Amino acid sequence: MKKKQLELVKRYRFFAIMIAVTLIILAVKPAMGVQVYSLAISSVLEMLGVLPPIFVLIGLLDVWVKKETMVKYMGKDSGIVGVLLGFFLGAAAAGPLYAAFPVAGVFLNKGSRLANVFIIVGAWASMKIPLLLFEVAAMGWQFTLIRLVMDILGVLVIAYSMEKILTDEDERQIYELARKMNQ
Repeated sequence: MKKKQLELVKRYRFFAIMIAVTLIILAVKPAMGVQVYSLAISSVLEMLGVLPPIFVLIGLLDVWVKKETMVKYMGKDSGIVGVLLGFFLGAAAAGPLYAAFPVAGVFLNKGSRLANVFIIVGAWASMKIPLLLFEVAAMGWQFTLIRLVMDILGVLVIAYSMEKILTDEDERQIYELARKMNQ
């Protein structure tokens, strides 16, 4: 029992420290403390509005897409198809970046290549289609195309570099964490 308690303390120590810090702020500067808690509550409510639909979509993805299909299109031997699919899925995704991580977990659990999952997360963070459309209207085609090409190159370099840098043990741990997350 002690080991589980220690693990629990270790897992939530940052959260506990942040609660303590915000309570100190509330005591020292009440107006700022109220702002801090107001913002925190607002963020939690926003997450509660975004995450349930994402989890429903993740559940559907998990049930509807067979592991063999995912491995074929996003696995180690998927090649350019996996890369293009990763960019499309990331760019077409809706929701904030924190919603990408449960999706990434499902893709890993289904046998997707690590680099392809990194591409999904990178595209989710920087290449959303609505953002591109807004950017064209606000900044023009030339700026948008230059930024898009730079983003694509940057995401590819980062995804493949990360995959190369990670050891087999690191990769095994990532897949194991994804498996635990989806239980």
